[in-house]
Amino acid sequence: MAAAAVAMQGAVRGRRRKPCWTGTPEIYFAKPIDNSRLVKLEDPRRGREMRQFGIALGCLFLLVMTYTWQHFKAIEYGYKIEFMKSERNGLTELNRTLRLEEASLRSPDRIDRLARQYGMQPPQAGQVIRMDSAPLDASTPVMASASISVVSLP
Repeated sequence: MAAAAVAMQGAVRGRRRKPCWTGTPEIYFAKPIDNSRLVKLEDPRRGREMRQFGIALGCLFLLVMTYTWQHFKAIEYGYKIEFMKSERNGLTELNRTLRLEEASLRSPDRIDRLARQYGMQPPQAGQVIRMDSAPLDASTPVMASASISVVSLP
């Protein structure tokens, strides 16, 4: 084993490093090339391939744009739905408060208290004539009647 280690060290020492630059330097000269006399021939197969590629690329573009449009419309409709839900909740709350206010304003105790403050008195017997006394069943016949009152001035 020791002999193998000594042989390895000798192999490493025996190998020399290559210089980074050997030989003469390469020099490049620019040579102008005139291609004005060359004529490019149209390849029909290449033209057909490019046309098919363009059509496929256009179809792919349309599909991607359609998907993107649908995606953004779905997001927009989501925002609209959330706005309308919040608006509906606000209107429902407003409706509830208005119904409570209406119920408090229609309270008979409140109306009686305000009438007494304004100096009104409860009606006497025979003073109230109900005009809305309609029969309960609309299909039953009703007898017509008329009342005539004569007012004379002295």
